Amino acid sequence: MRRKLEFCAILFLGLAAIGLINLLSIPAYPQGSAEPVYNKKCASCHGVDGIGTTPAGKATKARDFCSNEVKGETDEEWTTVIVKGKNKMPAYDKKLSEAEIKVLLAYIRGLCKK
Repeated sequence: MRRKLEFCAILFLGLAAIGLINLLSIPAYPQGSAEPVYNKKCASCHGVDGIGTTPAGKATKARDFCSNEVKGETDEEWTTVIVKGKNKMPAYDKKLSEAEIKVLLAYIRGLCKK
């Protein structure tokens, strides 16, 4: 029994060392890169281009980030929507850190400049 426990401990530590098991609380998204979080949390409705023409976006009436109305909103207004949700959009206050929201907001703003 002891050998099995030792083997499991060594295996676990080995997997952690090569990064297959994360023992430390490392952010899921590299600092400064919001593309992964956007693709995971936003693109299904807003689309990779931010205009909201996906099937889910049409069904939920997702806002077009490139519209003059939305582009004219302040960062504070956008942050409130991300944190609290709006209409059919869920709140992300428990799912994203403040830093992730800030980087995500900059990424979304940049979508319409491409």
